[in-house]
Amino acid sequence: MAGGSNLTKFYAMIGGIAVVGVSFIWLQRGGGTPAGIEVTPIDVSGFEGYTLGSADAPVEILEFADFQCPACGRHAVLTGPDIVQRLVATGQVKLTFKDMPLDIHPNAVPAHMAAACSDEQGKFWEMHDQLFYNQNDWATARRPDRIFRGYADAIGLDQAQYRECVSSRRYAGRIQASVQEALALGVGSTPSFVINGRLFPGTMPFDNFKAIVDSLAALN
Repeated sequence: MAGGSNLTKFYAMIGGIAVVGVSFIWLQRGGGTPAGIEVTPIDVSGFEGYTLGSADAPVEILEFADFQCPACGRHAVLTGPDIVQRLVATGQVKLTFKDMPLDIHPNAVPAHMAAACSDEQGKFWEMHDQLFYNQNDWATARRPDRIFRGYADAIGLDQAQYRECVSSRRYAGRIQASVQEALALGVGSTPSFVINGRLFPGTMPFDNFKAIVDSLAALN
């Protein structure tokens, strides 16, 4: 993941955000689903998400996130690296990122499209980091696509292939299917995490993730 030198930009972003916390989309009166509720996965046209870690890991964390969501950005910068280094790299967790762009974020879908087109060249996670660590640079931009092309250059993508992919919007259906999957699971906010079939809405400190993973691993 991207280096700590970008933390200054991130904290500047947090300081400029008037609304603090999770960005909510309410599915019905009463809000989202309580933590730890068991959920049932649905078919997403054969696409299982963007993954890190061993398929044989005893615990899987599904992360439903919006690239423009400030709380998702905070998680990606402050907690995500610990999850990858201390849980995924050690074989305890398989991490899967799922698209959930919210309607309240006008630049979210283009950001998710940029990430999907980067994955086409094997660099989803590199674009993931560019988008989250530099969120403040593009979140309110009128033409975020121009900024995303700069990120594509920075991570070494073939620009012609990337631009053709983005302009064709060929992953729009897959992104929407991921949103529908989230809604079917009862996800009502971003970020939300489904950990071995149980839903945990909102951000959590690393120690909470570690405690949940340890307790689930002990059951195997």
